[in-house]
Amino acid sequence: MPFFARDNINFHYLEKGDGIPFFFQHGLGGDAVAVCDLIGSLPGFRLLALDCQGHGETRPLGEIGRIGFDSFADDVVALMDHLGIGAAVIGGSSMGAGVALNCALRHPKRVAGLVLQRPAWLDCPRPHNVEVFAMIADLLGQFGPKAGLERFKQSSTYDSVAAISSDSASSLSAQFSHPRALETIAKLERIPQDAPNWDRREWRKIAVPTLVLANRSDPIHPFEYGTLLAQEIPDAEFKELIPKSVDLQKYTHQVRSFIGEFLERQVHRAMSIQK
Repeated sequence: MPFFARDNINFHYLEKGDGIPFFFQHGLGGDAVAVCDLIGSLPGFRLLALDCQGHGETRPLGEIGRIGFDSFADDVVALMDHLGIGAAVIGGSSMGAGVALNCALRHPKRVAGLVLQRPAWLDCPRPHNVEVFAMIADLLGQFGPKAGLERFKQSSTYDSVAAISSDSASSLSAQFSHPRALETIAKLERIPQDAPNWDRREWRKIAVPTLVLANRSDPIHPFEYGTLLAQEIPDAEFKELIPKSVDLQKYTHQVRSFIGEFLERQVHRAMSIQK
C-alpha cells in the first residue's frame, strides 16, 4: 500500500487509472477504499484518495490539535507535492467536500476543478451534527463500541435520524464498529465543530469549474446546503441525487455519471490549468 510521511504520520493513499489527476476525499469515518468503490473508473482521469488523519490506514493518530479542515487540506496538497502534481481536480463527499472547498479557498492555484458531494458544512458548524457526533464520541468513551452502539440505537437521536434516512442511521452506527473507533474518538469531537471556512463571501472567489451534488431526505447532509453552495459559487453546476436509502444502486450510478460527465466536459480546462 502506498504511504507518504508528514508531521510524523504515515498517510495512506490509493490511486486508480491514468490521466488528469482527480483527488476525491472521504467523509467522516470513511476511507480511501470507500472512495474508490464509489467513484469507480474514470477514463482519462487518475483517481487519488487519501486517508485523512485518524482515518483508514493512516497511522498513528498524530497530534489531536491538527485534526481539522485546514490540516486535512494541507495534507492533500502535501500528497500532490509528493507525487509531483502541480494542480488537480479536487472533490469529496461530506467531510471530504469540506476538505475540497478548503483546498479551493486556501490553495487556489492547486485546484483545477471542484466537486462537492453531499456537503454537511457551510461556513460554520451545523449544530445538529455537532450534537450527534458529540453524543457518539461520548458513548464510545463511556461504554465502548458494543455497549455504546446499543445505547445509541435506544436514543431519540437515533430514532429521529432513522425516521428520515435508514442510510444515515446506518452510517452513524458504523462509527461504533470502526476498528480504531476508540483510538480516533477525537475526530468525532473536533471535525463537526470545525468548518471548511468561516465566511461564505469567500465562496465568490472560486474561479474553477464546480459541480455540487446533494440529495433530499438526509438529516446529516441537508439538501439546502448543496443548493446554497451552488448558488454562491460562480457558475457552479448543481445535480440532485436520489437518496441512498431509496435506491443505492441508482445513487451510485448517478454519482459516477454526474461526476464523469462533468470531468469529461472540463478536461481541456483542467489540463490547461495543470500545465
